[in-house]
Amino acid sequence: MASMLDDANAQGAGQAELQRLLLAQHPCLYVVTCEEGDVLDMVRAAAIEVRLPLSVWSINGGLRDGLLSDSAPLPDTEHPAAALYHLSLQIKPMVAVMLDVAGHLKDERTLRHLRDAVDAMARIGGTLVLIDGQDSLPLAIRSAARQFEPPLPDEGEIERIVRATLRRENERRRLDVDLSRQDLTTIVRNLRGLSRRQASRVIMDVVCEDRRLDRSDIGRILAEKRRALQSSGLLEFVQTPNHLDEVGGLSRLKTWLKQRQRSLSDEARAFGIPAPRGLLMLGIQGAGKSLAAKAVATAWQMPLMRMDAGALYDKYIGESERRLRDSLSQAEMMSPVILWIDEIEKAFASAASRSTDGGLSQRMFATILTWMQEHTAPVFLVATANDIEALPPELLRKGRFDEIFFVDLPGEEARRQIFEIHLKKRNREPAEYDLGALVAASVGFSGAEIEQAVVSGLHQAFADRSELTASHILHALRSSPPLSVTMAERLAALRAWAKGRCVPAD
Repeated sequence: MASMLDDANAQGAGQAELQRLLLAQHPCLYVVTCEEGDVLDMVRAAAIEVRLPLSVWSINGGLRDGLLSDSAPLPDTEHPAAALYHLSLQIKPMVAVMLDVAGHLKDERTLRHLRDAVDAMARIGGTLVLIDGQDSLPLAIRSAARQFEPPLPDEGEIERIVRATLRRENERRRLDVDLSRQDLTTIVRNLRGLSRRQASRVIMDVVCEDRRLDRSDIGRILAEKRRALQSSGLLEFVQTPNHLDEVGGLSRLKTWLKQRQRSLSDEARAFGIPAPRGLLMLGIQGAGKSLAAKAVATAWQMPLMRMDAGALYDKYIGESERRLRDSLSQAEMMSPVILWIDEIEKAFASAASRSTDGGLSQRMFATILTWMQEHTAPVFLVATANDIEALPPELLRKGRFDEIFFVDLPGEEARRQIFEIHLKKRNREPAEYDLGALVAASVGFSGAEIEQAVVSGLHQAFADRSELTASHILHALRSSPPLSVTMAERLAALRAWAKGRCVPAD
């Protein structure tokens, strides 16, 4: 009984909104959700509160009383057109739910009966609720329908769901729970963005084998959450370094991040600090912008999700904008999270000029700008760019990003750190190598090029059947000119633009 009460409380926000919509006599509500059971429970509770009868239709069960679990279906109402015809004849206010009816609306007769049923609901002060798993409602109905988005549970609701799930599992078979208050808070925060069913399912998946929930399960919970939310493939989870010591250079960026490490917390809000919105990283290709994005996630101990801008665009009208909205919504579900848009100029370059894409780039760009300005979820945006001239000027306006960093080629000390990192990563002791000679020979090399020189040296040493030496790495450095030589003019122009406009990352 207690677990049922917990579940009811968890749905309170959605039920209250539904009650308001029913009292306002909206003739048609449209709900796109995979959590059909949760929404049905909300509709039932809302109908009871506003004292209206409820009918529920499905292709398997026909039209039934929605408040009595053992009610018999009305005869001959399995076909949606027949059920809708019956609803269009009603003369008293009521609530009617149609499950997965959108797929049947290609039939003109069914569509006509649905329009008649909506008109009837408007006359009698009733509400027709359409619950579907995908957004495919015809325009004729969409224009008359009010879309309802079931709210996801907040942290208080999630905690009740976790407790209810653990209680049910313990009643089924003994369960050991060893969590501090802080551990439970962390688990609840990691479950934000999931539906009630998903949150409960994640907890059950984690405890099913060892029948135990403790601090060591926190990482598994986050992994299960990513698995639950990554089905669309629009956002990719990126593995980040375990510690900032694995990131060479970027000293000013590291200091900036350290100062704002707790800036996304409720404590910071209470102190009067506005939530940081994002960083823009400029620099030449291979200079370390991607590593800088990973450094943000590492410093703040938050997951890093990469948006594939190329995957957003689709040949069908409206689909690209929908994919972008879905990506941003998914990032908010994963929050707190770092959202990384790599090479952002390629995604929105056409927004800076007259384009031949029918205004698609401008609409996409307007969507991302609006989201950057208005989103409230703890999502920190990190955008990286190589070509500053391709960026729309609106993106560089003060207030869009908290800071614009210029990631230049690593200096002497940063190059030393980078050599040490990549030698250690390959089980070599940096002290055994002439780092001074390597640093001197790598002037103008990016971090990626230094790593590649170490890898090339390893290949040469392996082929020679000898141990890696500084000579192998020096030979690799001298054999391949760096990008700063082949693109000297472009680098000089980029540095000239960044001077006075950006903060050096190192």
